[in-house]
Amino acid sequence: MNISDYIGHPTQISRIEEHRLVGGRGDNMRLLEVDNGRGLALTLSPDRCGDISRMSYRGINLGFFAPCGYVSPHYYDGSGNNFLKSFTAGFMTTCGLSHLGSPCQDDGEVLGLHGTIAGIPAEEENHYTDGDELVVRLTMRDASLFARKLLLKREYRFSTSRCEFTIHDYVENFGHETTPYMILYHINFGYPMLAPDSIITLSAKSTTPCDDVSRDGLPEMLRLCEPRDHYPEQCFYHEPEVGHVSLSNRGLGVSVSVDFDLDELPCLTQWKLMQKGEYVLGLEPGNCYPNGRDKMRESGKLRFLAPGESAEQTLKISVDEI
Repeated sequence: MNISDYIGHPTQISRIEEHRLVGGRGDNMRLLEVDNGRGLALTLSPDRCGDISRMSYRGINLGFFAPCGYVSPHYYDGSGNNFLKSFTAGFMTTCGLSHLGSPCQDDGEVLGLHGTIAGIPAEEENHYTDGDELVVRLTMRDASLFARKLLLKREYRFSTSRCEFTIHDYVENFGHETTPYMILYHINFGYPMLAPDSIITLSAKSTTPCDDVSRDGLPEMLRLCEPRDHYPEQCFYHEPEVGHVSLSNRGLGVSVSVDFDLDELPCLTQWKLMQKGEYVLGLEPGNCYPNGRDKMRESGKLRFLAPGESAEQTLKISVDEI
């Protein structure tokens, strides 16, 4: 079968198209709409680190879209917890690169929630077809005078034969001083993929609750419930046995898996919020836990990049029918 005999243009089957938002706080933001022709559809936000704002499979929404909606980087405020005012969440938000997690003070710096990279637009972006893959490449520069100088080069490869894709990140310290390096992939599941009968699959050597509220929820950490009023936010820090985690919904017949290399991303954070209107589950591989750079330094687990040094991370995300 020669598919070209049946179509007028390649984008009739699979495509990447650039659009722009009009109106509201997301006005003029670039969006890349990705359709792999197999039922997998995503929206990438080049103006917000190329993160994944929406993801669906055959019309079934998989991610969580936060109350603030799309927010342009012009409105980004990285002080304290103000990150939340522009935290679209989506299917994936990148946290880092020299700090993530709780606001804190460390080594003379005042650091806001989850770092700055999620509010940085791509200064370079291109997309093309490579065989049976759709490819997106983006470059973001997380740098400041008298502070970090980090370059993030990101490549997405979307299969057009299977419902899966990879994210490959290359981060380089292009400055002349050693800098802390923290990265976490804040992957967020929402309704209808996330529901009371959804099943979390992960394997951990050990699990540490991040606070007393989470400790109380430890026996039920992998169990989901219906949305409730005033449900307390809970967070669990897993030391994974294998670099694999998934969420399955048998009622929908869909499972989403995230695979990662433990040498690159040895930490897995689980964020659980079963609140009405804020019903979300985060399964978040990282090279650290999100309890602040000061705590990671105290624990001796804070990573650094020397001048000219680089680090690479690859994640594979798969959607399967069950």
